[in-house]
Formats: sequence, structure tokens, C-alpha cells
Amino acid sequence: MSNMRKIVMMLMSIWLPFAAMAQPSKVKHVILIGCDGFGAYALPEAEMPQLKKLMQEGAWSLTARSVLPSSSAVNWASLLMGAGPTVHGYTEWNSAVPEIPSADTSRFGLFPSVFSLLKEQRPDAVSALIYSWQGIGPLVEKDATTIRVAGKDKDDFCVDTAIAIIRTQKPVLTFVHLDEPDGVGHNIGHRTPEYYKELQKVDARIGRIVKAVEDAGIANESVIIVTADHGGKGKGHGGKSLDEVQIPWVVYGRGVQKGRALKQPIITYDTAATIAWLLKLKMPGSWRGLPVKEAFR
Repeated sequence: MSNMRKIVMMLMSIWLPFAAMAQPSKVKHVILIGCDGFGAYALPEAEMPQLKKLMQEGAWSLTARSVLPSSSAVNWASLLMGAGPTVHGYTEWNSAVPEIPSADTSRFGLFPSVFSLLKEQRPDAVSALIYSWQGIGPLVEKDATTIRVAGKDKDDFCVDTAIAIIRTQKPVLTFVHLDEPDGVGHNIGHRTPEYYKELQKVDARIGRIVKAVEDAGIANESVIIVTADHGGKGKGHGGKSLDEVQIPWVVYGRGVQKGRALKQPIITYDTAATIAWLLKLKMPGSWRGLPVKEAFR
């Protein structure tokens, strides 16, 4: 082997690991769709052609996990804040303020969220928060969001609003929270025909949001993530069963590998870290999430 060849191989061995860690190029928009109470157990049997198309054309895991307790506010906080409850301090299903003092705060007064990172580092970037369950509002700093709409438990209103915002404003970061199928899970039960029927409606809403991204002309520079806060068992959640803890995690769009079943363990706070990584935002030292780089080319 010539000396020149040895030098080239040595340089490649140094460069390739760093190349593998680079963010996908030209990701300008991230759309996060959160479906409350969507247990990963339900997806294989559910009639959800829109979401399954995203899985076929993207990357996915059905073994991603919530933090404990497997309840709403603590997990939506973890998903958006890149850390678990012992760090951000939100510990209950309906936490509106930290029960444990937060280990860190942004200049907006709450534990740093992916919204506050975007606002601090890219102040001119448009962000949108649209949520059906009112418990989302206290978890995201008001001054860190450009557009903020409370849907008052009306998922279709939230989807209609999100579609209009995506088409006209083209936010850098959009989070759409949908309250179903959690309502059906509580009122009728998980693993019931009614629960699976509701998932068909959830799927149609996801499809409409994806279509809005295409209509806005930003599909080629967007990443869409679909996930949940927790699953459920019987008519409740909050416990430690896999039905309650395991959530779907589906990513589709720019730079995403096609048909990739993800192997690495994913915790819900990895979602915020993945979004920050995609948008080239510096993550605070208080975050514990890791970007799901395996999903990307």
C-alpha cells in the first residue's frame, strides 16, 4: 500500500465518524404531532394508512418509552423539555407548575424547552403551538412562541388551525397536540373496538397535516415526527405496564431513512433533542435527551 493511500485511509477513518453525526442538510421546518394516550401496542392492528405510509417511507419505533409516571403533563413536559421529571420538576398528570424546583430555567422563566431554544438562538424564527388539552399551555413559555392557539378539547379545530398556519406562515417549528385517543381510552377503554375506531379519526387528522405541509411547498425541507405522551390500560394510565409506557415514534421527511425500524432505545425526551439537532440549536447542559440520529441518512 502506497504512503498516499495510507494517508487517505487514515483521514477517512477520522472524518467518517464526524460525517455520520452531521445533521441532515436543508431541514428548515419540523412539524411535531402529539397524540394523547396513543399506545404503541395499538398501531400494528389499527387501520391507520396515513401513519403507516409515513412508517414505510420513514423511520419508526414501537418501543419508545414515556417517563414515569406514564401520565400527560409530566410526559409532554419531558417531550418538549429534553429531560425527565427529576430535572424539569413537572411530576404529575396535570402539573401546571413544577412540584420539584426546576434544575434550570430559561430567560422566559421555565425549564428550557425546544421552543425557548429556538427563540433564544433564532429570534426571528416563527414557531407555532396548537393544543387541544389545556394542560399543554403552562408547559411552554408564552414569550417563546410566535403563534399560540388553545383548541379547547377540539381536535378538528386544532387540525384546521394548524393547516392554515402551516400553509400561510410556514413555521420553523410547529407542535400540534391532539387529545384523542386519550378521551376514548378513559371513557370506554384501551384495546376496545371504540379505541381502534378513534384511531382511524386520528389517522385522518395526521394525513391532513401532512397534506398541508405538501401544499405549503415545504415538504422537501421538512421533518414530521408523530408520537404520544403515554399509552393506557383499561380506562387509565400512569402505571408501569408496557401498554402504558410504550409509545409510537415515527419520523418522516428530509434526510430520514426509508422503512427503517429503529433499534436504539428512545425515551420521550429524545424528541426535543432530535428537533434541536435538526434545527442546529445548541442544547443546554440540563437536557438529558439524545438525538435519534439512527433515523437519518
